Amino acid sequence: MILQPLVPVDGALPGPVLTEIAALYATNHAFFELSGDFPDPDRITVEQVAAALADELAHDGAEVLLARSAGRLVGLVATLAHTSPEDPASDDPDPWIGLLLIDATAHREGYGRTVTALVEDRFRTAGRTGVRLAVLDNNPKALAFWQSQGYTALRRGTDRERGRDCTVLHKPLTPTA
Repeated sequence: MILQPLVPVDGALPGPVLTEIAALYATNHAFFELSGDFPDPDRITVEQVAAALADELAHDGAEVLLARSAGRLVGLVATLAHTSPEDPASDDPDPWIGLLLIDATAHREGYGRTVTALVEDRFRTAGRTGVRLAVLDNNPKALAFWQSQGYTALRRGTDRERGRDCTVLHKPLTPTA
């Protein structure tokens, strides 16, 4: 599996890639029903996905990575180098995983674990010593997944975008020998 950064070309996301990503989002209507990120989770449009990705990439230190296996787009992960785009030197030293989205038709095939491990390795290589993320409280499957990957709860809170109840998780990243 490879992770490829999503890079706008002349300020726009490439159409064919955007179509692929929209199809990936569409497989995850159950997640988007929980999150409320789209008005109709059964009809997610390319335009809505383009706007969501543009919002992600607008933050300083943000990166969207596409996960491909045998050329097929199987997932997407959005990361943030620091918690506060306005204050890169905030008291939180860890990068964040903002979204991990795996093609729902391939859930439970190991892609989530593999993508998570690759992202953690990228952070380790960059000298980071931990990683954080927030899980919506109405998504117990996601909480169970992240805990199975070694993440532990730090605190309860609300997400920055919509004020939804969530649990903030953390995982220390030990250097590889």
